[in-house]
Amino acid sequence: MKVRVDQKGGFAIKKKIIRVNEQIDASSVRLIDENGEQVGVVNKNEAIRRAENAGLDLVEVAPNSVPPVCKIMDFGKYKYELAKKEKETKKKQHVIVTKEIRLRPKIEEHDFDFKVKHARKFLMDGNRVKATVMFKGREMIHQEFGKRVLDRFIESLQDIGKLEKDAVMEGGQLVVFFVKK
Repeated sequence: MKVRVDQKGGFAIKKKIIRVNEQIDASSVRLIDENGEQVGVVNKNEAIRRAENAGLDLVEVAPNSVPPVCKIMDFGKYKYELAKKEKETKKKQHVIVTKEIRLRPKIEEHDFDFKVKHARKFLMDGNRVKATVMFKGREMIHQEFGKRVLDRFIESLQDIGKLEKDAVMEGGQLVVFFVKK
């Protein structure tokens, strides 16, 4: 995670601006002391003085409220906690990858079986599969051949995958999407 200084001098963690001590631009703030006790609304200079006496920083934790909420804490520790939380949320995210299988209207039997085997593997791994039948030149006239190949492909994957979207023509290609059942 990158921490950078913006034009006003505040620190930004993933586009969230955090103002510290002198960077806080409000004249009065709602102060929370180092023990988590709410002090109330005080002058910014008074809040900074209290933070310095405690040997800590004055950190703006809720900049959108009026007046902004500031807490007396160790800024380094606060940045570390934010980075840790962000890392945890990234771990819990699951990215769905789309794998593409390209077919031709006049595909041989062995090639077709090979492509089906790969599509099965992709679906078992939890990926989305995009099956594309590509037409070239005069093949566009006989799209029913491509449709037949796609129907066979759908039928062979029916036990582990379900059709997410029906077959659609996109340019010179017939496209269909599968997800794991």
